[in-house]
Amino acid sequence: MWLGCRVKFIVGLIVSLVYDIFYGNTSVMLLLPKIRGGGGTFGQGGKIVFSSAMCYNSGDSRGGKMTDGYIHSIESFGAVDGPGMRYIVFTAGCPLRCAFCHNPDTWNMAEGKKMSPEEILEDALKDRAYWGAKGGITVSGGEPLMQLDFLLDLFTLAKKEGVNTCIDTSGGPFTKEGEWFKKFQELMKVTDILLMDIKHIDPAEHEKLTGRPNANIIEMFRYLDEIKKPIWIRHVLVPGISDNDEYLERTRDFIRTLGNVERVEILPYHTLGIAKYKELGIPYRLEGTPMPSQERVENARRILECNKYDAWQK
Repeated sequence: MWLGCRVKFIVGLIVSLVYDIFYGNTSVMLLLPKIRGGGGTFGQGGKIVFSSAMCYNSGDSRGGKMTDGYIHSIESFGAVDGPGMRYIVFTAGCPLRCAFCHNPDTWNMAEGKKMSPEEILEDALKDRAYWGAKGGITVSGGEPLMQLDFLLDLFTLAKKEGVNTCIDTSGGPFTKEGEWFKKFQELMKVTDILLMDIKHIDPAEHEKLTGRPNANIIEMFRYLDEIKKPIWIRHVLVPGISDNDEYLERTRDFIRTLGNVERVEILPYHTLGIAKYKELGIPYRLEGTPMPSQERVENARRILECNKYDAWQK
């Protein structure tokens, strides 16, 4: 049993790191075809799932008092979605429709599997020995902020166990109004760090790219800076859309106004998710768009001053 888990850990780590080297810091678990078999699972919608359930019989500790989450899939060993080694929960449901999204299978919340915060944490803690000093739990998506009650319940439980918590979000649902914002404020008390996307700095271009405006997302960046919550910023470089020196300089100038940024990453656009669109019968809006050259990736890294933001390494 122990050896089997160790082998799955090593395989998961190698695959994540190989993808990181060739395609940038986005998990390879999002891109592979749906396959099942053997000692592992390639889960719904193409995410590899190296679940602890393969090695242990995990009981359902659902108490009925907490809010269930709609979960697309789980990756037990992720190396690129936050500090250290991470247990990553991919939620279902997203309000944005990014043209470059390689996971359209995560858009519909109703297609997710209902899981309780208790059972997810129980499963996660079985892998804790592999996390190291900085590792922990990351909730990604989809868009995790669409399931605020679930997220708050899960992270509250996690912090009671001393677990590092991270949210990977586009910020799409953010608002400073009403009950949602009160819950978000409580969530930030049990959140250690956020991975934040800047889809596009220009409001009109952002709406064309994602289907939604970005004013509330900018407001979320400002609020996180105000409360001094650490963030990593990710920016997808798409030729003809975000790979534009003027837009990159505006993005840089915005980032410079923030005092809570620990890391800035450029994620080169890729076409590895196109097969999912064909499978789901969804038109792919960036058909024919090439991947950026290494020269343009380095140009973006230079303009966004990626090397300047090195707090994540300390």
